[in-house]
Amino acid sequence: MSAQAGTGTYSPAAASGDKRRERREELRRHLAEDADWPRADGRSFHDCRPAFMQTGPTTAASGSAYAEFGKTKVIVSVFGPRESKKAMMYSDVGRLNCNVSYTTFATPVRGQGADNKEYSSMLHKALEGAVMLHTFPKTTVDVFALVLESGGSDLPIIISCASLALADAGIMMYDLVTSVSVSCFGKNIIIDPTSDEEAWQDGSLMVAFMPARKEITQLTLTGEWSDGKITNAVELCMDACSKLGEILRDRLKDTATLTNE
Repeated sequence: MSAQAGTGTYSPAAASGDKRRERREELRRHLAEDADWPRADGRSFHDCRPAFMQTGPTTAASGSAYAEFGKTKVIVSVFGPRESKKAMMYSDVGRLNCNVSYTTFATPVRGQGADNKEYSSMLHKALEGAVMLHTFPKTTVDVFALVLESGGSDLPIIISCASLALADAGIMMYDLVTSVSVSCFGKNIIIDPTSDEEAWQDGSLMVAFMPARKEITQLTLTGEWSDGKITNAVELCMDACSKLGEILRDRLKDTATLTNE
């Protein structure tokens, strides 16, 4: 498909070196005070970064997508359906393989690029409930996600980008999957955290969501949360996921329009 790009915002209703250290020290002071504070990029607690998304950056793949949310940059390539090498006998459902890796220059510490088995497993769990595996029996769809730059909220962006790439590849799905995370700082909840914010969070919560079906495909929780705060965090994530889903649909519509011209 022809590549189509666009930037959108999906906020829910309602630096390196010395600069990086200064931001962390400032955040530490604010946390000690347990008070509201201005985020380093100027966003409010419930503002997401602008979402730039593009389909078709990898012409050799069956489908692909590129996502850029602030400093986080991800590219996902989808191959297949193709004959499954691991299928020794007939199966009436297909197989979904997911792999997440980082470039050696993705993080401030150079030379640490590697496959991320935990993220690969979580990506698979987030997507498999949305993919119609029965539509490609005895074959495999491979999803390869590469993080070009890690700027925070990596996994949610990987999931959303992979969903767009699957749709670009023409893989049958019950719905798109979008994902958003929040971080907990004392009494405060901030959405779409940066890597600096994630470094000091008390806890994190991530939701992968099918907006049209209003179904959660994955929810992960770390740290200590009260019941009321969890409910608030999930609602924030679902609201942002729904709006992010509109951005993904717009990119697919734009691509379809270009293809038909």
